[in-house]
Amino acid sequence: MDVEDLKLNLASDDPAIGLRASLALHRLAERVEARHVAAAREKGWSWQQIGDALGVTRQSVHTKYNKE
Repeated sequence: MDVEDLKLNLASDDPAIGLRASLALHRLAERVEARHVAAAREKGWSWQQIGDALGVTRQSVHTKYNKE
């Protein structure tokens, strides 16, 4: 689903279409977040810094993304 389709589907009055678009948006956001967390770790950011940037605790971001 491209961005324009996503935009239209999110505004749909049909709940089935809107919910599928919402799921697609959520999955996209998760991939973007994971990519940026990995980039931050590669640049030496602490889990605390990443958590602060995401508005969550360092423990929650560490639990979600720690691959060590």
